[in-house]
Amino acid sequence: MSFPRQNKVDQIELKKSDLLSSGWSFDARKNAYDRLLRTGFPTSRDEYWKYTNPVTLTKKNVDKSVATEDQAGDIFVIANPIKIVFVNGVFAPEKSDKCDTSEITIEQLSDVKQLDFHWAKDIYGRYENLSQDPVPRPLAAYNTAFANDGIVVHVKDCIERPINIIYENTDEYSDVILHHVIKVDDKAALTVLENGSAAARLNQVIEVELGDSASFNHVRVLGRDHERRVATHIFGELKGHSKFNSFTLTINGVLTRNECFLNIAGDSAAAHISGACVGDGDFHHDDTVFVTHDSVETESRQVFKKVLRNGATGVFQGKILVKPDAQKTDGYQISQSLLLDEDSQFLAKPELEIYADDVACSHGSTSGAIDEEALFYLTSRGISKPIAIDMLTIAFLAEAVEEIESENLKDIILKLLVSWLDRHRN
Repeated sequence: MSFPRQNKVDQIELKKSDLLSSGWSFDARKNAYDRLLRTGFPTSRDEYWKYTNPVTLTKKNVDKSVATEDQAGDIFVIANPIKIVFVNGVFAPEKSDKCDTSEITIEQLSDVKQLDFHWAKDIYGRYENLSQDPVPRPLAAYNTAFANDGIVVHVKDCIERPINIIYENTDEYSDVILHHVIKVDDKAALTVLENGSAAARLNQVIEVELGDSASFNHVRVLGRDHERRVATHIFGELKGHSKFNSFTLTINGVLTRNECFLNIAGDSAAAHISGACVGDGDFHHDDTVFVTHDSVETESRQVFKKVLRNGATGVFQGKILVKPDAQKTDGYQISQSLLLDEDSQFLAKPELEIYADDVACSHGSTSGAIDEEALFYLTSRGISKPIAIDMLTIAFLAEAVEEIESENLKDIILKLLVSWLDRHRN
């Protein structure tokens, strides 16, 4: 399924016959399809797309992307994960691990989509739909309407082994749509890892539902191939005392747009969303986050760091919405960039919208260059200037990496950052 050539409603080249004509997901797909017809696809004139031109994400023809040989690999092997592999957007059972336990069920959307009933019916498309107010998210609606594969996960207990979703790409013009549905029951816990190049163009949605006192940890690494274009979305709802933690590392990529929309609906729930990126040259990276506090004594953290050079562009759009009954909310948001030359730019739009009285909310955004005093200190002690810059870069990114709960996963992310800096050292 290719994207339509135009964004206007009367020019969208979509047909209802392309929808799945039966199965439990049909109503959600039809709803998303109708919403997409009403809104059309985004353009740079839209408020939340004015910093990022979506044309390569929405045009009919996919731009070529040559994947690197080590596009995926077992970078998370130390975590002993359950591997789920997709090749060009299609589940690859011969490369994936089998998982058949009473604590967790992992199914492929392509296998269960035609069933008359499935537990995922209550989640598929639900949180994507809720995310459309007040900001339309047409790419996510398109995904819900037309995604044919992904994983459907039901977690009933605390799972020690993480799930590692590996995305391999062998097609220079692959156009992939994936939709994952994850349900974590009361007091259950799950860690999801993602890595790999996935496609020349990827549109991905993850919908997460957390029960009371549930825990969800997520670490994503977008691959080394540079020419890819990616739009990812995470939508979810947190019930009482649940914990959500998501971190994304982006290294390279012509265009990356990561969106996250969470509704904190239960008392004493906490959501942490963070990310780090390092970009060189033809690189555009956009983090767009919307967190709603709709209960008492809830917490959210948004921590994003971007290192940019040689004309790279970074974007951050983050919002914290505190509803009237969400007293004692603790909301924190910080977005910072380190510009290693005068050609790069960082565009930020932090927002707070608060309707409760007893809250502690803050946001901040800064952009700056390497600390000359710190650089002089390191070089005066025999460290070469390029290595000293790399050391200060790692120190700058550390606050975002620290948001990851697992020490092993922190070490993996830091090693990937050091490796990227080594390869791009001037």
